[in-house]
Amino acid sequence: MTDFFKKHTLIAGTLLLTAAGFLSRILGFFYRIFLSRIIGSEGLGLYQMIYPIYGICFSLCAGSIQTAISRLTAAHPQHAKRILFAGIALSLSLSVLFGGAVSYFSDFLAGTVLLQPDCASLLPLFSLALPCASLHACINGWFYGKQKVQVPALAQLTEQSIRIFTVFLIADIFREQGTALTVRLAVFGLLAGEVGSALFTLLIWLLFFSNGRSRKAKRAPSLLTLGISVFSLALPLMANRLVLNLLQSAEAVLIPSGLRQYGLTDSQAVSLYGVLTGMALPFIMFPSAIVNSLAVLLLPTVAMHQSSGNTERIAGNISAAFRYSLYMGILCIGIFTVFGERLGQQVFHSQEAGSFITILAWLCPFLYLATTTGSILNGLGKTRLTFLHNLSSLLLRLGFVYWGIPRFGIQALLWGMLAGEILLAFLHLSALSRTVGFSPNVWEAIVKPVFCLLTALAIYRLFPEQLPPFEKMHPFFLTAAQAGIVCLAYGLLLLLFHKTARD
Repeated sequence: MTDFFKKHTLIAGTLLLTAAGFLSRILGFFYRIFLSRIIGSEGLGLYQMIYPIYGICFSLCAGSIQTAISRLTAAHPQHAKRILFAGIALSLSLSVLFGGAVSYFSDFLAGTVLLQPDCASLLPLFSLALPCASLHACINGWFYGKQKVQVPALAQLTEQSIRIFTVFLIADIFREQGTALTVRLAVFGLLAGEVGSALFTLLIWLLFFSNGRSRKAKRAPSLLTLGISVFSLALPLMANRLVLNLLQSAEAVLIPSGLRQYGLTDSQAVSLYGVLTGMALPFIMFPSAIVNSLAVLLLPTVAMHQSSGNTERIAGNISAAFRYSLYMGILCIGIFTVFGERLGQQVFHSQEAGSFITILAWLCPFLYLATTTGSILNGLGKTRLTFLHNLSSLLLRLGFVYWGIPRFGIQALLWGMLAGEILLAFLHLSALSRTVGFSPNVWEAIVKPVFCLLTALAIYRLFPEQLPPFEKMHPFFLTAAQAGIVCLAYGLLLLLFHKTARD
């Protein structure tokens, strides 16, 4: 096993990052539950509203530059340190510039762009996190380029742990002092997490990697030359991410505004937005950690098969991704439609959250399918195509938000989300069909799992709540046990079908 992972460092590294991401998502999920209890749905709504501003700044200052550093470090290992220094200089300069602008124009951004003046006091705190996030991203890009993914994986867990610990500590202190707990608590947690992860990656690099030997080059390019190379490589990525982030930010602003036009008060609109994005969506997105793991593994695998001209293996990977994405998505429809109402009440004490979880359950197959097929397209080098597909999906959603919410309320957003994910999945599949001649097996991917789900739900009904193991359980653990029975029966039935087909 050890020899296998030494020979397949990409797979080993991907699995490590996936495990860290999954654990981080579990921590983040319970963190969201805690936040919902102490700052309420309106506080979560305010927090979600200012996050797009941070996302735009991060995509310009750090995200794209991280990718550029990773690619250049892998391609030119003899200049790895100088590439890192050039990238950090560029990223920190941009982060200070954009962070300062966000802080200086916080009143304008909150009142005119976000249409929520209460966000003005939160934006300067967000801007302080930008330089730390930039430093963290650049060093992570260097580690990715060196194929040393252990440090970014640990940094991800460190960031989440520090964020949660900070919020718990401040909340405890505020309670003892009788100070009100507001949304600023969540922003302090974000800032502490970014500072902690930046210090962690910087210390690890300085202690263990800064003195490593590098290959000698005849003429080492200047930092200015390398900075230009980093910027030129990052620029198209910045443009793509900026457009998508701007559209997502516009959506975040238009939703509460549309709800106010529908007839809700400002407080009700922000609260409803917080329930949807801070409570219901994390539930729907939680199983996607498994699908994201598959997507992360697919991208390098497909790229490798493409370079060797092995179209049969590519078609096999696409078929497997299509099948397993729908397996997971169809199971989630069953779990969230049957148990969604109870989960919203038991976890968040919110009937609205339960209702949203039940409705959003129908997103799952298309959401997971779009994730894996998009990763395959990126592995095939179709990054421009995936950008256009995502752009089309977001524009469709914005149409529902802009014209639908003032007339039909929050239901229009749910319809738009479903329509957007269906369109995205269809566009990805259509592109794959044209590229590699992929044709889906409807029996394998849809009919069989639907039959298994219906049978699994019938089996679950055979275990009444009055049975001795269940009657004394806490309501949440009872729901988890019942959902577990459905998952186990569903998985066993799929396995039985697969084994029968092989025989």
